[in-house]
Amino acid sequence: MIPETRYAKKGDAHIAYQVVGDGLDLVLVSAWFSHLEARWDLPGYAHYIRRLCSFSRLISFDKYGMGLSDPIPSKELPLLEDWMDDVSAVMDAVGLERAVIMGAGEASPMAELFAATYPERTEALVVANGTARISAAPGYEIGAPPALQERFISMAEESWGRGDMAAAINPSIAGDSAALEAWGRFFRLSASPATAAAVMRMLFEIDVRDVLSTIRAPTLVVHRQDNPIITVDQGRYLADHIEGASFVAVPGADYGLAVGDIDVVIDEVEEFLTGSRPAHPTDRVLATVLFTDIVESTPRAVELGDARWRQLLERHDELAQEEVARFGGAIADFTGDGLVASFEGPARAVRCAFALRDRFRSLGLEIRAGLHTGEVERRREGMAGIGVHIAARVLALAGAGEVLVSRTVRDLVTGSGLRFVDRGTHALKGVPDEWEILEAVE
Repeated sequence: MIPETRYAKKGDAHIAYQVVGDGLDLVLVSAWFSHLEARWDLPGYAHYIRRLCSFSRLISFDKYGMGLSDPIPSKELPLLEDWMDDVSAVMDAVGLERAVIMGAGEASPMAELFAATYPERTEALVVANGTARISAAPGYEIGAPPALQERFISMAEESWGRGDMAAAINPSIAGDSAALEAWGRFFRLSASPATAAAVMRMLFEIDVRDVLSTIRAPTLVVHRQDNPIITVDQGRYLADHIEGASFVAVPGADYGLAVGDIDVVIDEVEEFLTGSRPAHPTDRVLATVLFTDIVESTPRAVELGDARWRQLLERHDELAQEEVARFGGAIADFTGDGLVASFEGPARAVRCAFALRDRFRSLGLEIRAGLHTGEVERRREGMAGIGVHIAARVLALAGAGEVLVSRTVRDLVTGSGLRFVDRGTHALKGVPDEWEILEAVE
């Protein structure tokens, strides 16, 4: 059931807010485009909110002009300091003197400015995937370059609400049409195209670097390592300029906190605020596991030298992220000269292996691949279980350019149009019984 939406008064304006959970008081200054009620329709967003309210009384709101709060003319946007008063208005409505303030993504400067301006109301500050300034500036080259800024403003103006924005900032859902459609609807409910474009322009101008040194609240900065928009260097900059701040980089490449591995971020927040980390139950699922590695990688590394080989591996990883996401999979780990990924559908996994083989050949790399469908344990640090071991053993049988699969994969893709060639029965090291192995061919 969707929690009750209430309204706080800020002058003549009404600010929509919700209160969920029981525990320490935590005010969430969420990403700019928000809709308090529509977010519960997104499974990832619902999980994100439930995790936060599992250890807190979570107070969250739609900023003035966004979502369920009163609208504002797109040509008359308030200053950041005026928008910051939304936090005070909501805290007053709830009856809070002090609270933990958490800023997410592009809304983090608003949380930082509040902590600096109202230290008496700030119990602690948490900044997740945050920054003091999004865009690059002289002496701040770690910010987003002008071309990236224009790209996002153009998307807001020309394709707002179609999922393009969600795909561009969240690699883990870039190939998931259903997820992109759902996020597109969420953005449409959050703001109109004109308002979105106006806010986007404003966000690239916000700069609160000068106030960071005045923040005195205990502060955690947690940042996804491969965030494509607000880079991890921007997170480190925050921690370096806020006295006593703690900095934690966690795995992940998504900008949004409500997609990808949500728990890896919130675990750090919970431990910082409560002193303990939750114990997650093992997540056992049926998945198709894909292993790949580069054939004769050591001779190629010697031939190219360390610097060129490292650049080639970085490009390998970038292409792998693109292709695995395109086929609806998730990369669990990079193994130095290969990868481990999981897919919900075995046919998509096999076709992804073909695509990876073709893309890597364009780099002058030959790979081999092995796949198996079985039960795996999804953990924060990756995957485990007998299904993973079998896929690794299948890979070990493959030659250059080959995509080998277990019979389980072949049986599950009947009717898909995929073709297979029998490669005999094999004993797999460390795995009971003998296994029928087949080669998938295009």
